[in-house]
Amino acid sequence: MKLAVLDWYTVNISGDIPTAQLEEFGDVRIIPLTKPEETAANIGDADIVLCNKVLITKEIMDSCPNIKYIGLFATGFNNVDVEYAAKKGIPVCNAGQYSTNSVAQQVFAYILDRFSRIRDYDTAVKNGEWERSPAFSYFPVPTSELSGKTLSIAGYGSIGRRVAEIGSAFGMNIVISTRTQPKDCPYEVTDLYTAAEKADVLTFHCPLTDKTAGMVNSELISHMKPSAMLINTSRGGVVNEADLAQALNRGRIAAAYLDVLEKEPMSPDTPLKSAKNCIITPHTAWAPLETRQRLVNIVCDNIRAWQKGSPQNKVN
Repeated sequence: MKLAVLDWYTVNISGDIPTAQLEEFGDVRIIPLTKPEETAANIGDADIVLCNKVLITKEIMDSCPNIKYIGLFATGFNNVDVEYAAKKGIPVCNAGQYSTNSVAQQVFAYILDRFSRIRDYDTAVKNGEWERSPAFSYFPVPTSELSGKTLSIAGYGSIGRRVAEIGSAFGMNIVISTRTQPKDCPYEVTDLYTAAEKADVLTFHCPLTDKTAGMVNSELISHMKPSAMLINTSRGGVVNEADLAQALNRGRIAAAYLDVLEKEPMSPDTPLKSAKNCIITPHTAWAPLETRQRLVNIVCDNIRAWQKGSPQNKVN
């Protein structure tokens, strides 16, 4: 079989994951990145197509009639016309729950950064402020304990549950907002506005849908405490960026930590780039080596299952 990987750099830009495990499936073509106008040519006569963000449309599938399987280096599958793929008998398989631990870890990296102010104190020490301190301990920047604070979580999938577990271990009060009543949930479950009102930290772990698009807006933020911080590691489109920037600049909330933006790579025009107390990381929560290796393993397992006649993680 022939296999085309259309955007390997999105998984392996640093070159730390070997391609050997992909080669067991046949003749492999590794394409670092694919522009829209290059998609059909890069697929060519491949039987198996693997990608992360490349658009696989009806037109692409019609132009590449040899496609028998589409695998995704991602949980999301909105870049593939899954309904048309189903009509053509092409299974589309995603990779779910590979990044649960790494995303939850990044959420708490953000929380600890805000509550312990490590960066601020490192800067103060290197600027000589501790050397000039009259006392042995120097703490002009307020810090806070996590214990007793309220962590509100929007979305209670695998990542939301893991964030709740870690928060609970820190002694935080956990509040959950989710579309459906979860079974055997040990935490308070309420609506989003109530969760926002109670939150010292409000973190989002929900998919991007018509209902969640722009849900972080001026109205929701108006329900939050001025001292609260907001975290988004889900999808950039969940946030109305203009509303959030305005709220930060006016001190309506204390801080925002974002790993995703509406446009990626980031547009230089995003109002969040210069917003006060807005920390932005370049979509790295899923990027630890172990996480990306797990992702590739899942993608390979999906292909093996399909070859045996029992596709797994099939989204269409």
